[in-house]
Amino acid sequence: MQTNFIIKPTGMKKKFILFSVMSMVVLCAMAQPQQPPKPPGTEEKLKHVSEKISKEITLTVAQKTKIEAAYKDFFIEMDKLRAKNGKAETPPPPPPPPPPGSKEEVDKLSQARDAKIRSVLSEAQYKKYTEIEKTLHPPRPGERPGQPPAGKKD
Repeated sequence: MQTNFIIKPTGMKKKFILFSVMSMVVLCAMAQPQQPPKPPGTEEKLKHVSEKISKEITLTVAQKTKIEAAYKDFFIEMDKLRAKNGKAETPPPPPPPPPPGSKEEVDKLSQARDAKIRSVLSEAQYKKYTEIEKTLHPPRPGERPGQPPAGKKD
């Protein structure tokens, strides 16, 4: 008596085998490491800031132009600072705190930007701007959204 151990797949078995193979292919493809999202560029950040400030404060065209110029200068200088510190691309959000040696440089850039903006806005507009500015950057670990950074107590 001879036993045949080869089982010929029937219609349902073929479908099950095909489904199993396809599932394995999909699972293997999904298991590949995903690239982190690309951080926003200078123009995207500038657009976000402009929209947020314009939504909250009524600006003249001249004020809006000068504020955008101040932020554009700030973003360009921050990118140069990051490149100088060995980080050519901006890190994915939330950004890490600046290295201890460059905190002074970042503060200097922020103060220069704020001085330009203060010269453009009225006192009431600038007060509202300072409230908005605190919400423009993503919170760092341990901060709540909208809370001023640990080093900036008003």
